[in-house]
Amino acid sequence: MKPLAGIRVLEVAMYGFVPSAGAVLADWGAEVIKVEHAVTGDPQRGLRRTGPLVVEGDPNPNIEHANRGKRSIGIDMSKPEGMEVLLELAKRADVFLTSFLPQARSKFGFDVDDIRAVNPKIVYARGSALGPRGIESDKGGYDMTAFWCRAGVAATITPEGMQGMISPPGPAFGDTISGTNLAGGIAAALLQRERTGEPSVVDVSLLGSGLWAMGHTIALSVHLNQLMKSPPPGVHGAPNNPLTGLYATSDGRYLSLLMMQPTKFWADVCRHVDRPELADDPRFATAELIAENTPAAVEILREEIGKRTIAEWTERFGTLSGPWAPVQDALQAAADPQIRANEYLRKAGELELVSNPVQFDVTAPDLEPAPEFAAQTEDILVELGLDWDRIIELKTAGAVT
Repeated sequence: MKPLAGIRVLEVAMYGFVPSAGAVLADWGAEVIKVEHAVTGDPQRGLRRTGPLVVEGDPNPNIEHANRGKRSIGIDMSKPEGMEVLLELAKRADVFLTSFLPQARSKFGFDVDDIRAVNPKIVYARGSALGPRGIESDKGGYDMTAFWCRAGVAATITPEGMQGMISPPGPAFGDTISGTNLAGGIAAALLQRERTGEPSVVDVSLLGSGLWAMGHTIALSVHLNQLMKSPPPGVHGAPNNPLTGLYATSDGRYLSLLMMQPTKFWADVCRHVDRPELADDPRFATAELIAENTPAAVEILREEIGKRTIAEWTERFGTLSGPWAPVQDALQAAADPQIRANEYLRKAGELELVSNPVQFDVTAPDLEPAPEFAAQTEDILVELGLDWDRIIELKTAGAVT
């Protein structure tokens, strides 16, 4: 049995951030009803081009990633009849999940007090760009603005002297991280409600999630009043440790070594690169001497690692005791045997999607495809107890799709 089986979530949200929280809850077994605009649906459905990548037809990974496992109903919340349906759904829900800004929640009538008036025990969860307090709490934003730029991620990862900034690695990068944070907060609120009977209002923002992801760096910078900057591309890494940095292979790929205690791993690395005599080289006898002679050690390792392909090093380094990794692109990561062994990618209908990273009892979650727009409207209305005459009336009025 999935841990959130029996939990009902009513999601009134768009784009990537908050819907990705709903996707995680669905992965964990919750029943998630996605409310979409009765005519246009979630605008994310229209996203077909991301940089050079263009999706023709369906399924569309741009909508599937954050909406797998849900059911969809089309509601026009500007119509009284539409709001009646929304509030009826809220009466039966454990969680109300929304990305709408305060003024929109107030305008349509589904802010905290409105939803609690029909369901006093509901957990009310909000995802925002900049947080629920402060003079900018009513402003919207995306992961590029709030998570990547404003939280310090872009400036920290962009090498000094480079014009502009390094962009996120792909769409919904900050959205997906923030959505997982929001799902975790909702799960904690459900546990508190079970123990105390008291529901919570849960808030997670893109800005706060970006700061959390940068937490170590920001704490160091504030404490030392000094910025951490990424080194220019191609630089080896630590100036005093040859076992922390990047090394090119003969086929143009890279290995990342990250062995923070060089004396512990030096001899083993020497054996694995077929230079066992270096283990007894007096230049590398102590941590102090390794630090002093790092440039010489780096040149040796560059030469040796440059003699073999990434595949050869992957096999050879299978017995290496220190931490290392191949530098992989998205397709290489998707084919990685370790990723496959843990089922971090799974089929959801026709597509393979990345599972959320939480597993229970060493079992990957089953993934279901995202719903087509408003595909379950009639089923959901019947479950609310509406007869077909009333459903036709609502459709004729444009309150539902």
